[in-house]
Amino acid sequence: MIPVILSGGSGTRLWPLSRAKKPKQFLPLLNEKSMLQNTLLRLKGLADLQPPLIICNEDHRFMVAEQLRELATAQATIMLEPVGRNTAPAIAVAALQAMASGEDPLLLILAADHVIKDIPAFHRAIELAIPAAEQGKLVTFGIVPTSAHTGYGYIRRADNTDNTLPPQVAAVAQFYEKPDLATAKQFVDSGDYFWNSGMFLFKASRFLAELQQFAPAIVSAAELALAKAAGDLDFVRLDKAAFSASPSDSIDYAVMEKSANAAMVALDAGWSDVGSWDALWEVMAKDERGNACRGDVLLEQCNNSYVNAEERLVAVIGLDDVVVVETKDAVLVADKAHIQGVKNIVAKLQSYGRTEVDLHREVFRPWGKYDAIDSGNRYQVKHITVKPGAKLSVQMHHHRAEHWVVVSGSALVRNGDKEFMVTENESTYIPVGVIHSLENPGKIPLELIEVQSGSYLGEDDIVRFEDKYGRN
Repeated sequence: MIPVILSGGSGTRLWPLSRAKKPKQFLPLLNEKSMLQNTLLRLKGLADLQPPLIICNEDHRFMVAEQLRELATAQATIMLEPVGRNTAPAIAVAALQAMASGEDPLLLILAADHVIKDIPAFHRAIELAIPAAEQGKLVTFGIVPTSAHTGYGYIRRADNTDNTLPPQVAAVAQFYEKPDLATAKQFVDSGDYFWNSGMFLFKASRFLAELQQFAPAIVSAAELALAKAAGDLDFVRLDKAAFSASPSDSIDYAVMEKSANAAMVALDAGWSDVGSWDALWEVMAKDERGNACRGDVLLEQCNNSYVNAEERLVAVIGLDDVVVVETKDAVLVADKAHIQGVKNIVAKLQSYGRTEVDLHREVFRPWGKYDAIDSGNRYQVKHITVKPGAKLSVQMHHHRAEHWVVVSGSALVRNGDKEFMVTENESTYIPVGVIHSLENPGKIPLELIEVQSGSYLGEDDIVRFEDKYGRN
């Protein structure tokens, strides 16, 4: 069995913590591990598990690689989608990749950004699904509903008259889109309906055969995109033209709703897709007044609220049912009853061309990260952290000069035709137009302050001559 982790979402409903360049699956929302890392960790203990296959987009590739490295998951395959085409094409290339060695494994399809609290129950559901998947069924996991939720699709379980199915596995009678509240209440009261989790288990060949029957254009595009894929460091980079030609469709629409082989296993394991701040509040540990907090938070006479302090002390007084999220460059304060309005704020930010919709003040790179501390007319100040053994590209800028002050660690600097070490409390100056590079040859992180000055300070003022991470 190969876990296939879909990690292409943007997670804008959890703004300002989740942003396009670092969405929720890469954030530590519940504990010190990210959502992606927790998805991988909860697989431990399953039998005959092969290294995972992660599908993500180009912008997130180094974050995925770094978070896998932190878990010592070195054998994982990371496939890069050049454009988003929904889940059916992504799973198609995963199935083709899984069969490339001549085997026909089971594929366990999981999202990178879900919460599952009861891991033993999750494992039992997978074990129940395996015999059906080996028989050629496309098994989905239906979540036992805890409320008449209108934000989820629903699955209706058929009467189990199919004697070929293993016990506790039922045929799927029908899939339903997100219902209105009255319909959702009828679904839940009947006992025959389950939330659609978007998690699946099936044989790679079986999925491809069904996809070929119902959406052959997706299979053709996936085959060509993989055939023309290029290896890039630790990544499999799908061909852009071929993958872009694929129809955009979900696995539900493309296959599951049309298949006569759809089956389901009921899952009651504290599942949530954490699709909003109030959903995150629901799955978090709370104090005696129903408040869920992270970071440096002080509350006075507050109830049933979520407060997240990233950088500063946040004090909240006399408020109930609110969401407060503080980051380095943005603060959200909302009534939980109106939290879906976050998407409207994100849309406004996009229309205004604001960077807060895409980037955090702290930006991650394959070599480390930088924090844009301050900026003004013709200057910008950054706190740069370079990982041990990492190196920034050999580069040059047309419009800005740079001053580097090392505050911790040691830097190997190339400045024009000179190469030298700069250590703690030492500095160097890079003039406009001079080819330069920065490397951390040590065993501890290199910390430095960079002061940029010039007529233009945009990140696109960079000419790379050499880059160990394959960037243009």
